[in-house]
Amino acid sequence: MNLQTNIPLKPQQHNQIDYNSKMMLLGSCFSENIGEKFDYFKFQSIVNPFGILFHPIAIETLITRAINKDYYSENELISHNEQWSCLDAHSRLNSISKGELLITLNKTLDETNQQLNESTHIVITLGTSWVYRHIATDKIVVNCHKLPQKQFLKELLSVEQISESLEAIVSLIKSINPKVNFIFTVSPVRHIKDGFVENTRSKSHLIAAIHQTVEPRTQQYYFPSYEIVMDELRDYRFYNEDMLHPNKLAIDYIWEKFKNVWLSEDALKTAEQVAAIQAKRAHRPFNPNSEAHQQFLRKLQTEMETLNRQYPHIKFN
Repeated sequence: MNLQTNIPLKPQQHNQIDYNSKMMLLGSCFSENIGEKFDYFKFQSIVNPFGILFHPIAIETLITRAINKDYYSENELISHNEQWSCLDAHSRLNSISKGELLITLNKTLDETNQQLNESTHIVITLGTSWVYRHIATDKIVVNCHKLPQKQFLKELLSVEQISESLEAIVSLIKSINPKVNFIFTVSPVRHIKDGFVENTRSKSHLIAAIHQTVEPRTQQYYFPSYEIVMDELRDYRFYNEDMLHPNKLAIDYIWEKFKNVWLSEDALKTAEQVAAIQAKRAHRPFNPNSEAHQQFLRKLQTEMETLNRQYPHIKFN
């Protein structure tokens, strides 16, 4: 008896990810979930330097500014609740100092520019088609920073607007890094605050727009994380207590699917070595001073040094 429908997935034939790859993950909080997996397994990856970005216009804005080195100025910062913020960045960059925020924003633009130049894979996870337009500046913002709602208009991006934004993102990045690969995905996190029907409309716009952009011959791919959760994991036991965000079990499940599609055979083997080392490092002995434990630590140190010689970026701190 088969109690689950499975989405057919095959290993990617070209441009797979290995331990020499450099990845940049941009987008919703689901990007951060997968980014944590890359970090745990010691891949070379950067996740959301400007914080969580829920919609494509937010990603396009920051990519454009990073590539053009269009630095922020003081008049683009806002003060609210004794914090300085930028409507183009997530609240985690906020600061009590206007000067410090400005330095952080522009330093992050420079770092993002460098990372875009060096990346072999850009993973973009879109969360929603709903956006907020700041009335005073007539700009679609990344984050409202809890400013009064009357300062914004809520809009639903059309499929065409999203598609145009994604094409602009691809074109901009390829103008400085022609060989980069793009992996698009849609976040399985449901934005119920927008409404149940509205969330479905939002996700459908994202999926339709991505499929207008995806073209494997031009190194643009789609990974069905949204479909895996909606179909293979269609049970609330795979969600957190809020019944909206996939839980650890679901994230682990999606990671297994992703790695079997996108990681090379050598990378899979190395990831197993890394996982074994991570497990040993987490081990807590009954007697830390015993000879057996000291021998265990010496062997573990040798394993870490061997892996570091093969891949100098792999460090266990």
